[in-house]
Amino acid sequence: MPGSARLRDCEILQKMTSKQAEEKRLYGAICAAPAVTLLPWGLLRKKKTTCHPAFIDKLPTFWAVKSNNQVSGELTTSRGPGTSFEFAISLVSQLYGETAAKEIKDSLLVNDSGSHKKEEFNEAHWSLDHTPQVLLPVANGCEGIDIVTTIDILRRAKASVVVASVEKSTQILASQGIILVADKLINAAAEITYDLIILPGGVGGAERLHKSRVLRKLLKEQQIGGRIFGAMCSSSAILERQGLLKDKKATAVPESVLSKESNVVDGAQVVIDGKVIANKGLASATDFGLAIVGKLFGHSRARSVAEGLVFEYPRA
Repeated sequence: MPGSARLRDCEILQKMTSKQAEEKRLYGAICAAPAVTLLPWGLLRKKKTTCHPAFIDKLPTFWAVKSNNQVSGELTTSRGPGTSFEFAISLVSQLYGETAAKEIKDSLLVNDSGSHKKEEFNEAHWSLDHTPQVLLPVANGCEGIDIVTTIDILRRAKASVVVASVEKSTQILASQGIILVADKLINAAAEITYDLIILPGGVGGAERLHKSRVLRKLLKEQQIGGRIFGAMCSSSAILERQGLLKDKKATAVPESVLSKESNVVDGAQVVIDGKVIANKGLASATDFGLAIVGKLFGHSRARSVAEGLVFEYPRA
């Protein structure tokens, strides 16, 4: 919100979606959109529907369900950002079949068990007496899921996040052809000190991040200053190549990006060692972001953010 209301008020979109439904072709909505957008358009009639818990009471009682994902004929609905992987994979299954959906799940390392395994070593306090200042450098080829998920979760928690491009432009071409616009270029971002620097994954993007002299300098200063830094998926290799993972446990995907001498933790989705954090797989981006929130702000704040996402946050 208010995005769902703005979608609702778009007459062109309403006509397109209504035609889609009339012709028995697939259509879907997630989070607030089933109740705020599709319901006023009359596109939920006799359809089992789910949506974000904050809007579930707006749905017709008989047809409202509390499942994370609901397929009812041509309509697919889901509860929120925390169920978006399940929502998207369901659509892939309907469009391309179960085999294709399984391939996507496997490539994302989607965890069907419901467990959110986090391993922590050499526990250190991350809490601060000021608003956390976070730098997220980006480059062409970085994983869009890593970037958007991490920014969203940290900003929901009220951290100050600066997205800085190491390219010549603030506009980057992320994975899957997604165009993203950074807040500023890395040279401008380097003018201040950050409490936390996070490198998003993506093999091609990681290589471009590694070539940035400014970023290498920032990361080295981060280590010397005893401040927090981390990497997602393949970008753990950047930290290793710069000597920032010496005597540190970590994880990556694929694990082959790290040398055999690295202390790779098998099975964990998120690994924290002192003031270094890493994750494994795109599907664990939410776990990664919430782990950071928990360390910076405490578990209560992390649980609150998770509830807004409709994501199951572990109590322990």
